[in-house]
Amino acid sequence: MVGASPGGGTDILARMLAEKFAPDFKQSVVVENRPGASNTIAAELTARAAPDGTTLLLATNTGQAIAPHLLKLKFDPLKDLVPVGLVAVMPNVLVVPATAPYRNVKELLAAMVEKPGSFKYASSGIGSTQHIAGEAFTLITNTKAIHIPYKGSSQAHVDVISGEVSMMFDSTSSAMSQIRAGKFRPLAVTAEKRSQELPDVPTLAEQGVRGADVTTWYGMYVTAGTPKPVVDRLVAELNKVLKLPDVQARIRGLGGDVGALSVEQFAEMNRQEYERFGKLVKDANIKPEGQ
Repeated sequence: MVGASPGGGTDILARMLAEKFAPDFKQSVVVENRPGASNTIAAELTARAAPDGTTLLLATNTGQAIAPHLLKLKFDPLKDLVPVGLVAVMPNVLVVPATAPYRNVKELLAAMVEKPGSFKYASSGIGSTQHIAGEAFTLITNTKAIHIPYKGSSQAHVDVISGEVSMMFDSTSSAMSQIRAGKFRPLAVTAEKRSQELPDVPTLAEQGVRGADVTTWYGMYVTAGTPKPVVDRLVAELNKVLKLPDVQARIRGLGGDVGALSVEQFAEMNRQEYERFGKLVKDANIKPEGQ
């Protein structure tokens, strides 16, 4: 189960894992995209599935740590889903259309100050890491930009490339293909350090904007109540796949780091992220659209 549309970062990783899982499980592994509601539609379907280990969720911190503070969910992501493992951590990157006139954050901010309220930023949905990064950026820089949510990054890319939307704080896993194709111009990495795949792109902090660091992590979950031997087998399989050289190379090529936590450490990380983003949503007064 994938809570985003085809072509985005979550979808790319899910299809890579499905291809690797199939031979070991001796059956096909189908990726089902259920975009919308900040990735929580797919999460709820997984939470309500039979607890037999045949329904897996590839989730991000959008659905697991942010959306629960913005949406009224019919399930508890911390109780109704069991962690299998951390797959990857990707920095987010501030991108603008390749045709945009600004070459760095300073020039972008100058334009935003000159024309307040005329800028739009895209995200893969309300409560996504792209949304949170955009809100943090405008809050810290005392600028204004209109949030335009989509059902997935790939849908948002069309309007960013055309210039219909001014910018996006996308994950590198989604944005790298457009950056390499010369359709996006990356202005800054929203992480503590530069991305190995984008060594010439400075961080926001390097350009004077501190406190807007947001990364996207991807983790695998299974329905709560799944027998422990089944969960253990899934954990072992995921760990095996993540050690494959071609899988590690693919994740690095997307600008990320391969998950290197035990399942217990990942569960604790999820809990801490849930609390951290809950505070951020409250402090920044971020609300669902229309409220």
